Amino acid sequence: MNKLLLLPLIVLLFPACTPSKKAATATGSGEAINWYAYTKDQRYEDPWQLYTITNGMIRLFGDRTGYLMSKQSYGDFELTLEYRWNMEKEFQRGSGKKNSGVMYSVPDTARDMLWPAGIQFQVKEGATGDFILLENVTLTVRGETKAPGKSVAVNRLGEQEKPLGEWNTIRIKHVKGACAQFLNGVLVNEGTNASSQNGRILLQYEGSPIDFRNIHITPIK
Repeated sequence: MNKLLLLPLIVLLFPACTPSKKAATATGSGEAINWYAYTKDQRYEDPWQLYTITNGMIRLFGDRTGYLMSKQSYGDFELTLEYRWNMEKEFQRGSGKKNSGVMYSVPDTARDMLWPAGIQFQVKEGATGDFILLENVTLTVRGETKAPGKSVAVNRLGEQEKPLGEWNTIRIKHVKGACAQFLNGVLVNEGTNASSQNGRILLQYEGSPIDFRNIHITPIK
C-alpha cells in the first residue's frame, strides 16, 4: 500500500488535510505538523528516508540510534499516542531490555544530539513511566526539586506496561510547568515547576524496534 495514503491516520485534533511526505499530523485548518529525523551527526528533513510509515504506524528500527522531532513547539498541551515493541523477528537487535521514550518540552534552542534537553516519558522494560530530565532541565516531584544534571531519572509510581508486543497508551498533560504522565489510563508520574515549559515533541529510537500510532497533540488554551 502507498505510504502516503496512510498519513492521515495520525491526526492532531481533527481529520487530517491532504497528506505530504513531511506531514505526519495535521489540523482541520490545514496546518501540517512536520517532523524531521536525526541520527548521530545527520539531520533528515524528509524523515521517511530513515524511518517508515506503514499500516497506520510510524516504525522506528535499524542500526542507527536517533529520533523523530516535531518542527513545531507547544506550550500547554495534552499529548496522547500508542506504542508497542516491534517483536517481528526480522527487526530484532540485541538481547538487552527494550528502551525508547517520548520527549516533550525540548527547547527550540536545544541543539540536535543524543539526547537533547527536555523531559522524557521513559519507555523501557521495567521502567516505563519514569521521568528522565535531560541536559539540566529541573522538575519538582513529590515535594523535591531535582538537582540539574545530564540525565536525572525519577521513578514512576507503579508498573502499568502491557506484555511485549501489545499496544500501550501514553497520555502526557503539561500545563504551566505541571506535568502528568499516564500509562494505560493510570497516573504513573507527576511533577511541577518544570524549568522547560515550551518546546518540541520527540519520539526516541534507542536501538529497540518500536511502533507508534494514533498521535494526537491538543493545545490547551
